[in-house]
Amino acid sequence: MKTKKQDYSHLSPSQPIGIFDSGVGGLTVAKEIKRLLPHEDLIYFGDTKHLPYGEKSKDAIIEYSTKITNFLLQQNCKAIVIACNTATANALNEVMQSVNGKVPVIDVINPVAEKVAYEIHNNVGVIATKATVNSGLYKKSIRKQNKWIKVDELATPLLVPAIEEGFKNHPITHAIIYNYLSNNKLKNIETLILGCTHYPLLIDEIKQYYGNRVRVIDSPNIVANHLKIILDKYHLLNDNNPKPNYHFYLSDLTKNFEKISKKFFGKTIDLELKVL
Repeated sequence: MKTKKQDYSHLSPSQPIGIFDSGVGGLTVAKEIKRLLPHEDLIYFGDTKHLPYGEKSKDAIIEYSTKITNFLLQQNCKAIVIACNTATANALNEVMQSVNGKVPVIDVINPVAEKVAYEIHNNVGVIATKATVNSGLYKKSIRKQNKWIKVDELATPLLVPAIEEGFKNHPITHAIIYNYLSNNKLKNIETLILGCTHYPLLIDEIKQYYGNRVRVIDSPNIVANHLKIILDKYHLLNDNNPKPNYHFYLSDLTKNFEKISKKFFGKTIDLELKVL
């Protein structure tokens, strides 16, 4: 069966890129997109009312993800970035169905799995939410590309709430990180994938735990590069926008989101409450 050739000729480079996550985690992806594609308008939806997604049922994650996707399409976005591993692992197919080929969809698992599969990695560890680990998508995606790689996944559910509460370089996060990373499942790994977009906010503490023993994968950078390749392929890169606009929608306004988004995007960010 031939796959349908994608046609995005109805889209324009001047349209914004839509990004969504359960909370502040997707800002790590949005920040990399801003750095790599400095002329793009961005619309971000943080579903702070329903976080953490990792503790929710598959049906609930599908409902949230498709509603947000439809909202971003209504905002005239030229691409949708699912900046949430849990949403990718549980709702990617449903998001694709909602989009129905109208715009490119970029997720945060498959580009990372592909890159890891084609580099020199033997024993790979993945830390992620319960819902992402239960889906087994990282292991499936990596081993589909390279069956010789050993992949061990560990659910680390306390990290997202700690990050959303603003704990960073704090005894609480140090204790949680030590407790999880010393787990036997991760004993012999050479590479660690941070399987949640919140986790790069703790990357320095995670690297500190390992020293130089384990390579920690920078997923947001891989995803932003993948997005750039896709937009370039379909002639949708905006390179003529000296003052890009960044608009943030939240389903619940939180102080920590405001703090981190201002740190990443400057003081003139536009935060708007939007309950879907």
